[in-house]
Amino acid sequence: MAESNVRVRFAPSPTGPLHIGGVRTALYNYLFARQHGGKLIFRIEDTDSNRFVPGAEEYILDSFKWLGITFDEGVSFGGEHGPYRQSERREIYKKYVNQLLEAGKAYIAFDTPEELEAKRNEIQNFQYDAHTRQQMRNSLTMQKEEVDKLIEDGQQYVVRFKIEPGEEIHVNDMIRGDVCIKSDILDDKVLYKSADELPTYHLANIVDDHLMEISHVIRGEEWLPSAPLHVLLYRAFGWEDSMPRFAHLPLLLKPEGKGKLSKRDGDRLGFPVFPLEWHDPKTGEVSSGYRESGYFPEAVVNFLALLGWNPGTEQELFTLEELVKAFDITKCSKSGAKFDYQKGIWFNHEYILRKSDEEIAQLFAPIVANNGIEATMDQIRQVVHMMKDRVSFVKELWDLCSFFFIAPTTYDGKTVKKRWKEYSAQQMTELADVLEGIDDFSVEGQEPVVMKWVEDKGYKLGDIMNAFRLTLVGIGKGPGMFDISAFLGKEETLRRMHKAIEVLG
Repeated sequence: MAESNVRVRFAPSPTGPLHIGGVRTALYNYLFARQHGGKLIFRIEDTDSNRFVPGAEEYILDSFKWLGITFDEGVSFGGEHGPYRQSERREIYKKYVNQLLEAGKAYIAFDTPEELEAKRNEIQNFQYDAHTRQQMRNSLTMQKEEVDKLIEDGQQYVVRFKIEPGEEIHVNDMIRGDVCIKSDILDDKVLYKSADELPTYHLANIVDDHLMEISHVIRGEEWLPSAPLHVLLYRAFGWEDSMPRFAHLPLLLKPEGKGKLSKRDGDRLGFPVFPLEWHDPKTGEVSSGYRESGYFPEAVVNFLALLGWNPGTEQELFTLEELVKAFDITKCSKSGAKFDYQKGIWFNHEYILRKSDEEIAQLFAPIVANNGIEATMDQIRQVVHMMKDRVSFVKELWDLCSFFFIAPTTYDGKTVKKRWKEYSAQQMTELADVLEGIDDFSVEGQEPVVMKWVEDKGYKLGDIMNAFRLTLVGIGKGPGMFDISAFLGKEETLRRMHKAIEVLG
């Protein structure tokens, strides 16, 4: 493969939010392009004007910006092969539709929806193909004058591709190897509709990929049944020698059960299926996004990269640059990949651990402030250092860490019953006196003094530490006790202890 000639594309339709499966397709295209020093093109396939949703295109671009997946050409990026929005390429497509018609590779059909429905009722498993086309109202069964007159009178029509039976079509797939389909099972697909003067996906896709010099088409498995038709279209145009290589990626499957991953699965199990939060302009419904749910973009990219592709090593954590080096399109799985959303959470936890305390503190600071707490960045950083290994999302820190900033007003009943003995009040009073006498209230200053006191008194260390934790935290959880007391300082530590002794007795 000539490295510099690698050109791939991601071509979504602006019909709603970008599904996480589409993100993975774009990611694999990105990795392939960067690995081969090639170009990634962003194209908008908006030939189905009825399904256009306002804001969808901007949403898709914002998603990739957040994820760090960059494009070299296309809508909003410019380039020499534009326009990159299909609705702006009508005249280009008309030229190629006419080329197929003139070569006898396609024909005009006037069948109305009602006529097609009647034929479906008449013929079981009806398909518009070589066996049925002679029974229909099209330019193969009508005189040219009649066809011209209908068009002149404004009669709506479609252009269908003429597929000849008895042919074996081979698709050389980079993941699946040789895929062979018999042309007899294919129908004469609609390529163009006069109603909106736009081509269907199939024609636009082939023409655009050819004119934009796309070298590899990396797309979802759902397009595999269309690949034979696309091969035939390349042949019909005489472009077979420059036809791109195909790679059909495995589907993302439901976390449980069978079938393709859907938004309903996310709603039911509580995970996003879109990169960013989506506000449906028609229904007003809000769908959750990975960004707003607290995921790091690097974690999402890392998680998605390993859904359907395996590096062949034990390594799981990859930077984007490492993925570019390691990725091998031929090592993608042929079978679908179960969407293990719990693994996505695990990745986010790992990225929290990878990030510096400073980075996490910057993200946690607004949460602290929103809870009415005035804290210094140094205090927030200390708390993050102690607690970040216990959470998968930054937003989870507050529930775990609020006791650092707010003294307990109640004490967990189960912990009190288990940890507060009849002698705990007396022992905590003594401990408070010991702490009162310590000048250096750092962990190093407190720990040896307290430990010596426990040993001298013959107390059980567990009794002391569990009761001590209850007085400062209100529950039986948290980091090391001297870490907590050192953070709170002597005055606040003693205040909390005396309050607990008074309440618990």
